[in-house]
Amino acid sequence: MADLPTSNPGEIPRRVGHACPTELNDGWVYCDRVSARQVSRVRAHQAGPSQASTTVLDYYTHHYRHSDRATWQRRIESGHVRLNGQPTQANAPLIPGQQLTYHRPPWQEPPVPLDIATIYEDDGLLVVHKPSGLPVLPGGNFLQNTLLWQLRQHHPTAAPIHRLGRGTSGIMLVAKTKAARAHLSQQMRQRRLGKTYRALVGPTVRPADGLPDALPDQFTVTQPIGKIPYPQLGHIYGATPDGLEAHSDCTVVQRRPQATLLDVTILTGRPHQIRIHLATVGHPLLGDPLYVDGGQPHRSATAIPSDCGYWLHAHCLSFIHPAGEPMTLVAPPPPQLVPH
Repeated sequence: MADLPTSNPGEIPRRVGHACPTELNDGWVYCDRVSARQVSRVRAHQAGPSQASTTVLDYYTHHYRHSDRATWQRRIESGHVRLNGQPTQANAPLIPGQQLTYHRPPWQEPPVPLDIATIYEDDGLLVVHKPSGLPVLPGGNFLQNTLLWQLRQHHPTAAPIHRLGRGTSGIMLVAKTKAARAHLSQQMRQRRLGKTYRALVGPTVRPADGLPDALPDQFTVTQPIGKIPYPQLGHIYGATPDGLEAHSDCTVVQRRPQATLLDVTILTGRPHQIRIHLATVGHPLLGDPLYVDGGQPHRSATAIPSDCGYWLHAHCLSFIHPAGEPMTLVAPPPPQLVPH
């Protein structure tokens, strides 16, 4: 677990962590099988009905908007994109069934904490303590500096059963065999995995004090969560009336002058559920750069979901071992998330 400083009285804590040395990774190849549906979507967004065909450049510009059209054109012209295994041109037409590959050259990944602790391990499964700041899966600028990559250096078949946000620390369940993965994934689908988190929000008072931002000792949030428009990424998840069902049971653990400590048990696993739900009731996580009151992104629209700084820890996990034994395991929270 990353080192966390002891806060002075009245001081709001901030996250720090161990960072690995920066170095180039080995690069990566992203493969796409072109479908008729994908071609139709690109054509629907092309300017003018006279466009004869969808080109390689059209495809990448439409489907991978993290880079602009000029950047994709340079990559294609540099030979980093291949069509059916052969070098191609930006204006080459696409037809369904063809395969595109983008050979991303090695790049320097952002440093992350890599102090991953093992909580439990046997032949079928692994339970680990993920530090805050470490992504679970490859994506964006992260490939080797991810939990999955690091685990597979020692456990080639490792498969996480659930996910935690990059800024969330705590307990994660990982299958090591296909049989264990199937058994645990079924529990996940049937909502039989018990997951309790420790969260830190701003200062609160009890309803008896009669203030508008009062927070009861126990409360439940059932705000639906779904995709909403977001300029940075096209869309993100947030509070929306036409979203999917989401359920969080919350208990106040301790009220402090500068913060409130909560336990949150989730019955569903929507993306960023706890961050969105606590923001929905007017108490976003301390340090959250993205979600504000109402469960919506900040109006500045500059942060992305993987940005860190918030205080959330996966504390306790309950499940049935594939051998049939009930198990409850705990990842100790950082000092700031322990009642005192």
